[in-house]
Amino acid sequence: MALFDFMKKSEGKKRPADKALIAGIKSVKVLGAGCKNCHRQLENVRKALEVMSIPVEVEYITDMAKIAEYGVMSMPVIVVNEKVVSQGRVLKPSEVGKLLTEAK
Repeated sequence: MALFDFMKKSEGKKRPADKALIAGIKSVKVLGAGCKNCHRQLENVRKALEVMSIPVEVEYITDMAKIAEYGVMSMPVIVVNEKVVSQGRVLKPSEVGKLLTEAK
């Protein structure tokens, strides 16, 4: 029993996104070969965007010709505003959130 909402679990830990942050992020892409890790990275990016209340659709690209245009060799890759911000490892949603706040 929670008295005065003291020990009550918070529902949907959503943080309101900063308007400057929303204005700065125009596109988010996950590049991958379609493997398990690439799909996990896609879900982690979606979770981070949802928690931060950023209304941006995540594009998932598996076409190797398009991936080669970014000049990356290891996947999964996260691209924010056409800039590669992470490659070669699956990031947790909290780590993705940090990248999104740093990427402008």
